[in-house]
Amino acid sequence: MKKTITFILFIFVIISCKDEAKTPVKEVDERAVEIVEQPIDSLIEVEVLDEIPVKKTTMQIKQELTAKGYKTFDYVDEKTQDTILMQQYFMAFLKRGPIRGQNEEEAADLQKEHLAHLSKMYELGYADISGPFGDDGDIRGITIYNVPTLKMADSLAKSDPMVQAGRLEIEIHPWWAAKGFPLR
Repeated sequence: MKKTITFILFIFVIISCKDEAKTPVKEVDERAVEIVEQPIDSLIEVEVLDEIPVKKTTMQIKQELTAKGYKTFDYVDEKTQDTILMQQYFMAFLKRGPIRGQNEEEAADLQKEHLAHLSKMYELGYADISGPFGDDGDIRGITIYNVPTLKMADSLAKSDPMVQAGRLEIEIHPWWAAKGFPLR
C-alpha cells in the first residue's frame, strides 16, 4: 500500500510539471521590452537647510519647481539613461560701478554690508553661490540667484548696499544648470 501511494504521488508530480506556461514566451518578451523602454526617473538628493537630505525623483522635483513658477526642462542622458532635470537660475554679474569715490572707512562699511546682504540671500535660499573674481577687472564677482523670475533676481541684486551706493552695478542673465550636480 505504501508503495502504491508513493507511486501515485510520483505520477501526479510528473503530470503536474508537464503543464505548459500559461503565457507564451513571446508575449512575456514583448512586455519586458515595453517596461525597459519607459524613461527612467532618476533620484536626486535634495538638501534643505537644517534638515536631513531627502531623495526625490526628478519628476517630483520638476513638479515642485513648476508649481513655484520656475522654468525647467529635462532630458535623458544617453550614456547613463538617467533623466537630467535642468532649472533656470539667474547669474548676476557685479560690475564696477560709477560711484567709487568713497573714503576707506565708507568703502569698508559698504563691504561689510555687502557681505551681510549676500549671507542673508544665501540663508533665505535666494542665492546658491556668490563670490569675487580673482583679478582686478571691471566684473568684480557673481551671485547665482535661485528664484523663479528675472524680476525677482533683479530686485534682490539691486537691494545690495554696494549697488545702492553706486559702487557696483548689476548685469543679470538667465542661466541653466542641472539639479543635483555639485561643484567640483
